[in-house]
Amino acid sequence: MAGSAPAGGRPLPGGGRPLIITEDPLLLDDLLRLCAAAGAEPHVHHAVPEPGGAAAEGEEAGNAGWETAPLVLVGDDAARRVRGAPRRAGVFLVGRDLDDPHVWQRAVEIGAEEVLRLPDAENRLVDRLADVVEGAGQPALAVGVIGGSGGAGASTLACALAVRAARAGERTILIDGDPLGGGMDVLLGGESAEGLRWPDFAASRGRVGAGALEDSLPELHDLRVLSWDRGDRVVVPPAAIRSVVAAARRRGGVVVVDLPRRVDEAVAEVLAQLDLVLMVVPGELRSVAAAGRVAAGVRMVARDVRVVVRGRCPGGLDPESVAGLLGAPLAGEVPVEVGLPGRVAEGEPPGTQGRGALARFCDGFWQRALGTAQGVPA
Repeated sequence: MAGSAPAGGRPLPGGGRPLIITEDPLLLDDLLRLCAAAGAEPHVHHAVPEPGGAAAEGEEAGNAGWETAPLVLVGDDAARRVRGAPRRAGVFLVGRDLDDPHVWQRAVEIGAEEVLRLPDAENRLVDRLADVVEGAGQPALAVGVIGGSGGAGASTLACALAVRAARAGERTILIDGDPLGGGMDVLLGGESAEGLRWPDFAASRGRVGAGALEDSLPELHDLRVLSWDRGDRVVVPPAAIRSVVAAARRRGGVVVVDLPRRVDEAVAEVLAQLDLVLMVVPGELRSVAAAGRVAAGVRMVARDVRVVVRGRCPGGLDPESVAGLLGAPLAGEVPVEVGLPGRVAEGEPPGTQGRGALARFCDGFWQRALGTAQGVPA
């Protein structure tokens, strides 16, 4: 269940400045403009730099090596001069001729990951350059939690998962995906904490900076939380939601999303970026019947849906039967924790008590999901 590499390629080599190789002045102007838009300062060479050699006249010196640059942009005019260079990740062949039938052959010859044609691929290129600036590597493990029926306890589990991940030392962002749920910041006891809420991102377009997002959110119990405010606005455009969730994932660690039971366009944008969805289902027949309808909608978008059975009702179904009826793998059972509602009402977030049943479930889940061998501190 570990996170995957950033979309579109393998993880890039270590940090530094991107390398541009071209003698085409018009193409160079375009690439420098796109680098500036991403906040990247590139090195520019006319051919593959010599290891440890001095920069050519008019070129910058410094750490501009073919093997050490985090990203290499090879102009189509320079492809011939790059042949024979050591194969590496993060090489892109860039040009402006959309009708050249031989471009793919040149890309194979230099080991390019992609062919980028300007201006069509400008946004794609800016994204990759911004990844370099932000030091993007392994994305966060993104887990959604959804109730199979009303009152299943999905928000409680989502909050506890985030609290336990943060206590284990993971960079953690908890996202409230349900505008009608009352606010995850309230569940964490931080409704008055300073920071941005969902309505502040409603006008977001294109890429959202991962570091800027994290720094702008309220910090509660060693994690960042993106919740809804107490205003009337309950709709954020799907494009803005997609950008914000993608930014949350780019910093690595863990992202936990509390999901509503309906699957509309905005929720689908979130589901498409999740590695795993946990569906919380009480162990009784009526709840299982309701969960079946929820699961059908979630499975249209989510790639991995698993069942968490909450409590056991007298005469109810055992966890294996619940998972079997829903046709999904069983992620585990969360026993009812005596006294939890009272502690939450007094301002203690779910999962805070390390010896509680809820915390034990979350610790075990993260140890399996993240592949850790150590326990989580109480």
